[in-house]
Amino acid sequence: MSTPPPQYQNQPPYGQPQQFYGQPQQPSGYPQQPQAPYGYPQQPQMPQGPQRPRPGGPLRVVKSAAVVIAVFGALAWYVYDYNTDPDGGKAKAEAAASAQASEDATHDPNIGDCVKVKDPQGEPLPTIVDCGSPEAEYKTADKLLGPDQKCDSKYAYGIQVHQSHQLDYTLCFTKV
Repeated sequence: MSTPPPQYQNQPPYGQPQQFYGQPQQPSGYPQQPQAPYGYPQQPQMPQGPQRPRPGGPLRVVKSAAVVIAVFGALAWYVYDYNTDPDGGKAKAEAAASAQASEDATHDPNIGDCVKVKDPQGEPLPTIVDCGSPEAEYKTADKLLGPDQKCDSKYAYGIQVHQSHQLDYTLCFTKV
């Protein structure tokens, strides 16, 4: 068993609360009430009865759950509709990408393709056409890889192509 710590002068017995300057001492054995600091008025303590439940408890939870379910439901419907509707969303994006790819393919001739050239003096744009059609102006004869390549004199026309993220090249054409 342990012994209590030694008593010092003007110290309350072991286990008793200490009294601070300006607070009256109370006899031992009575419960102590919290005291307001010196110079402040005391406020009467009201007995506290049972706590009232928070307003709207279960109903508030049901309303919040309904809002969360509605938001997630709307989001799920949007994602489903975007990915499955044949006239919108993903279908439109895929159709636009397919149309752009086919448009790009008509302006990227291979050797042997016949072309008509739009704006030959400004920014020429070769468009692939049927070699038997009256629109055919030139036939693609060579493709020189690298920037600033020049076509030989045996070719009637040349176009330098500069593409971002790809190798630059020059297309050389002969008259049809």
